[in-house]
Amino acid sequence: MDVNRQAKKLTALYAKWNSRFAPSAQQWSRILSQPPSEPITLVNLFKLRMKARYQDSEFAGTGEEAFQRYAAVSMPTMARIGGEFLLVGEFCGSFIGRDEDWDVVAIGRYPNLDALIALHEDKDYVACFRHRAAACERQMVFACG
Repeated sequence: MDVNRQAKKLTALYAKWNSRFAPSAQQWSRILSQPPSEPITLVNLFKLRMKARYQDSEFAGTGEEAFQRYAAVSMPTMARIGGEFLLVGEFCGSFIGRDEDWDVVAIGRYPNLDALIALHEDKDYVACFRHRAAACERQMVFACG
């Protein structure tokens, strides 16, 4: 499958959420253009909401509780596809550069591009992504080789 078609397919899985919560087709295309056998590391910064914001009323609670629902699925799924979290922890503040205000830092490493794609195509992961969207006021995700 060519990069643009695959990017559109992956983007469609997360169409319920705007680009603040899921990668755009352009961002997917950039990632999918990386060497397929090279490891990929994603550095995630999360600012959690005081109160979770779900599109439906099935769940309630804090952003932290919603994030824990997301983590309860995403962490074992990450391990199952061959990835690992190098760090999941509380953001303690900036050391160099401008001050930032985040709550959680998570650094995930994927052995290759197929593993990253497998996570994002996993039906349980796609289903739990709504908890991530409900939990986060904002987020930044940086890709590294």
